[in-house]
Amino acid sequence: MPFCVQCGNRVGDSDIYCGKCGARQPAGAPSSPRPDPMAGISGRNAALLCYIPMVGWIAAIVVLASERFRRDSDVRFHAFQGLYLFVAWLMVEWVVSPVLYISDGAFPLHTLFRHLLQLAIFAAWIFMIVKVSHGEKYKLPVIGELAERSVSEQRS
Repeated sequence: MPFCVQCGNRVGDSDIYCGKCGARQPAGAPSSPRPDPMAGISGRNAALLCYIPMVGWIAAIVVLASERFRRDSDVRFHAFQGLYLFVAWLMVEWVVSPVLYISDGAFPLHTLFRHLLQLAIFAAWIFMIVKVSHGEKYKLPVIGELAERSVSEQRS
C-alpha cells in the first residue's frame, strides 16, 4: 500500500487525493508483487540451508515465509526442525550454562557439560545436513516431534 507524497499518510492504490491532507497523488503503475527470494532454489537446497550451524535460522525463517514452499510439508518440516535446533542452542547458551555456572561453584564442571551439549547440537546439525543431502527425511527425537506438529498445525 502506498503512502502520500505530501504527509506520508497511507493511501489506496487507486486514490487520486490523500484523505488526510488533500494532496494530489502521482499516477503510477500499480505496485508489483515482491519477488520471492526462494524462487530459483530447489526444495532439497532450501532444506539444507536451514541446517547451517548458527545461521540456518535465517534461511528457515525465509523458507517459512516463502510463498514457494507454502505447501511443501517436507521443506517446511526441515525449516521448523532447523529453527528448533537453533532454539536448543540458545537454550544451552542462555539458560543451561548460567544455571550450571551458578550451581557449580569452584569446580568448573559446567564448562564441560555446556561444551558436551553444544557438541551434541552441532553434531545434530551436521547429521541433518548429511540426511537432507541424501534426500532422507529424518525426525530428531524431541525437536522432530515439535517440527512435525508445527507443520500439521499450519495445514489445518
